Amino acid sequence: MSKDHATAIRNRLFISFGIAWVSYALTYFLRKPLGIIKTDLEHDLNFSKFQLGLFDTALLLPYALIQTFFGSVGDKYGSRRTFGYGLIGSGIAMITFGWWSDYRLFLLLLFFNGAFQSLCWAAAGKGLGAWVTDVQRNSVFGLFGTCPFAGGIIGTALAVYIQGKDGWRLVHFQPSIFCIVAGFAVLFSFREPSELNMIVPGKDTASKGTDLRTKMTPMELCRLPMVKEIAAGVFCLKVVRYAIYLWLPLYLKQELNYSKSDAGLFSTMFDIGGVAGSATIGFVLKRFFNNEGCVGAGAETLLSAGTLLLFLVFAQSGVTMNSILMLLTGALNCGADIILCSSVPIEIGEMDGRNAGSAVIGFVNEFLN
Repeated sequence: MSKDHATAIRNRLFISFGIAWVSYALTYFLRKPLGIIKTDLEHDLNFSKFQLGLFDTALLLPYALIQTFFGSVGDKYGSRRTFGYGLIGSGIAMITFGWWSDYRLFLLLLFFNGAFQSLCWAAAGKGLGAWVTDVQRNSVFGLFGTCPFAGGIIGTALAVYIQGKDGWRLVHFQPSIFCIVAGFAVLFSFREPSELNMIVPGKDTASKGTDLRTKMTPMELCRLPMVKEIAAGVFCLKVVRYAIYLWLPLYLKQELNYSKSDAGLFSTMFDIGGVAGSATIGFVLKRFFNNEGCVGAGAETLLSAGTLLLFLVFAQSGVTMNSILMLLTGALNCGADIILCSSVPIEIGEMDGRNAGSAVIGFVNEFLN
């Protein structure tokens, strides 16, 4: 490989990484505000906690179903189009959210938001993975995995700021515009090597055959090695993560008497831990687990369960103890999550010429990312 070609590959990797990182981080600008404004919805519109819980279902259910049964969309139509249109659709869905007061309309808008966002993670992973060699995979996706948590931190801070300055009805407006703009940036710039007639050296092509299908059924995906086990582990990690995202601010305010703004900002401790855990997971796997992603992720999952139990036991001990335990929970939960949601399923999906990286990511990630 010539020096110029190597430089071009490296530059495209940096461009794809930057676009995917920023664009996917912005999707959390449309997710985190729901947990922040629940107290406002309960107070101003007299919604019950049961109704607020159904908001979570309206967001998560279409995401799960579409990723499970239509995860191959990114394989069939390409990561650039799938990712870009997903961002634009989610932005359009939520841009008018604060204009209304009708409960059923809120459910519908959240449903469309979840449906469009379901296209984004798998497509982003497939498009970025096309530029990453097998040796780089865990480290690059570990760094890429910081974007949901960084997006969660910034998105929460922005939501709290807008909530205090302009009220809850404008909390989704600016983030929606950001997502729409990012969607157009993806459509113009997030290209795979095949679109540019480039070949990435260092990827495992020896085992690739001629089976270049663009769609696998859920039953076919289930029969792939380790897919069912990885999906079960990811589901457990996501249940914890989204319970924290969507209910921790309300719990802190009502049970521990935090102020509304303090409760919202404290919930970012999980995300801060997530950034650290994702950024270092490549090193942790290489140093302690011989680069075995599933083994390392399993160990971190068990440890994260322990730190979360300690958080519940010591919840009344004050902000310092709560912050430490929530940081540890975030680091362990999210480090395991990013490996099981990206690096491992991409390896399985693209093995033997399956061209099913997006489908496997979507299937194992059916709860939400």
